[in-house]
Amino acid sequence: MHRARPHWGAATLRSRGYWRTVGQPEGIVSEQDTDHHFVHRSTIPTMHFQPSLPRLPIPKLEDTIKRYLAAQKPLLNYEQYRYTKKIAREFEAGEGKLIHRDLLEHDKLNKHTSYISAPWSDMYLSAREPIVFNYNPFITLNPDPNPRYSNQIVRATNLVVSSLKFLNSLKNDYLRPDIYYVNRRWGQSKVFKHFIRMLPPTLSWYGAYLVNAYPLDMSQYKSLFNSTRIPNLSKDSLFTDEFARHLLVMRNGHFYVFEVLDPFGNILHPSEIQAHLTQIIHDADRLPGFELSLLTTEERNTWATLRQELVLKGNEENLKKIDSAVFCLCLDNTSPKNETELAHCFLHGYGFNRWFDKSFSLIVTSDGTAGINFEHSWGDGVAILRFINEVYRDSTEHPALVPEASPAFFVTSFDKLEFNLGRTITSAINAARIKFNEKRERFCVRSFRYEQFGKQFAMNQNLSPDAVFQLACQMAIYRQYRKLVPSYEACSTAAFKHGRTETIRPTSVYTKKCATAFFDERGKYSIEDMRNMIDECSRYHKRLQLEATLGQGFDRHLFALKYLVQRRGGRIPDIYNDPAYKNINHIIVSTSTLGSPAVHYGGFGPVVPDGFGVGYNVFDTWIGCIITNYSEEDLEELLKNLEYTLNDIFDILEGRKLQQC
Repeated sequence: MHRARPHWGAATLRSRGYWRTVGQPEGIVSEQDTDHHFVHRSTIPTMHFQPSLPRLPIPKLEDTIKRYLAAQKPLLNYEQYRYTKKIAREFEAGEGKLIHRDLLEHDKLNKHTSYISAPWSDMYLSAREPIVFNYNPFITLNPDPNPRYSNQIVRATNLVVSSLKFLNSLKNDYLRPDIYYVNRRWGQSKVFKHFIRMLPPTLSWYGAYLVNAYPLDMSQYKSLFNSTRIPNLSKDSLFTDEFARHLLVMRNGHFYVFEVLDPFGNILHPSEIQAHLTQIIHDADRLPGFELSLLTTEERNTWATLRQELVLKGNEENLKKIDSAVFCLCLDNTSPKNETELAHCFLHGYGFNRWFDKSFSLIVTSDGTAGINFEHSWGDGVAILRFINEVYRDSTEHPALVPEASPAFFVTSFDKLEFNLGRTITSAINAARIKFNEKRERFCVRSFRYEQFGKQFAMNQNLSPDAVFQLACQMAIYRQYRKLVPSYEACSTAAFKHGRTETIRPTSVYTKKCATAFFDERGKYSIEDMRNMIDECSRYHKRLQLEATLGQGFDRHLFALKYLVQRRGGRIPDIYNDPAYKNINHIIVSTSTLGSPAVHYGGFGPVVPDGFGVGYNVFDTWIGCIITNYSEEDLEELLKNLEYTLNDIFDILEGRKLQQC
């Protein structure tokens, strides 16, 4: 569809300070206008460190087995542990040694990547469960500090423009590389920046390392924009079209696309983006007869079959427009009243106003609340969090659209995607709606806020804030079930080339000892003894965190060894058939944290039907989390137990004796 170009008066452009001056050739950006197309221009090129990043190490097999047994010990009784130890040691001395050797050889032949990258991607893409509820997480942004910018269209426009500026910075190698600084002053040092820039990419990492700066892998960023997960039978695929320049907008289950970048990367004037969004909201005043996007909530083989049917019905071009769009903007016709409703909205909504396969969807509600829902196979929290941080900062510090600005008049049009649906597709949409609604009604979400202490208090006590919260979770679970259960904390291995994640196992002999002392043996120990137990848990948890960050956990190594055997069609070793191995990977408590000034909350569904999903943040003076589960009764009980255990920990740290249960 032809879109008429608007005529901008020179006064309008100058007063707003945006984009091109009138008469300037298309594609040529003046020096003073440069920042209107980029979030920043880094001295160090974005991918400068990629060639010299260290490779993800493969742990020694004996270390992996030692860590595996340490994680199993608090979960098993004496007889179970003895059997598991026997099976694990036999694996270490026998076939495990041979498979490990083959893994090392395979890794040597693939120095361009990590040993876990392909297996982990295959794990995600081969999963057949629906990705909504099971895989896609959400993150909500903090409100704009200026309430005047909370209008839905204003905030959506500002976030879209800032997102496009991030995309331009990434494409042009202007985005600052992800670097962890031991001494943050180095990050602001011009000497450091120019020194690193002068080094060839094959040596740049080593130059940063000399001053205790650690660059992170940025390979996942290539799939952040213009990308979609495509359903296929047995195993999905990832699709990216880096040349597409249009935005996908969803409103009330309708699909709209319009170009937001010109061939030179110039961003559409924000007032014109605003005009498009305004017209879209007016056009999509009611739901369509059949909400096609509900098909993305289906089981993956079912969705793959239905997508082929859509192609046969002549919808291939429209599907390609969805798949290749820069990203998906969801303009929701709802205003969540509290954090629980907000979590439901951003995690799954009502199904019809999401395309869950997109790499990420930016969601903005009627009251201007904003957040992200993202597909997980292409990447992890590090990339999406960096994107959120930059976009939130840019959209609030340098908003593209000023609410009080005089309205501009544009002649605009857009493509509204219309689909040819046969009886098979319409019946499938109805079936998907019924299944989705049944799941949504069973799905429970609760927010939790604890205000007695936060990060500052824990650090003043020489404790790891993360360790304190994880200990509270373990103790809450113990109080609820009178035993510890398999638990998981995600940890990034982005310090290595093509690193993904490693697992921290918060359940340990130390958390078990602490939980037993606080509940089964309450009153038996002195305050000093119980404080020492908390200290032990903190030290051990920090050690587990460090090991996982350095790629020295056991989960990914054992997973890769099994994957290698399966790919070769060999016999699965006994260690993987041990009930204890299956049990430890039936994760009852799945946790993850994403701390950031831009983030209000984040969350995800439980990874097993009887489990809990715990997305948490330990803020300076309080602790907050979103917990999900499929049993309202179990969820309410866990919340009570979590508050109880945090109070217990606080009392001990304050030197107060515990009250009797």
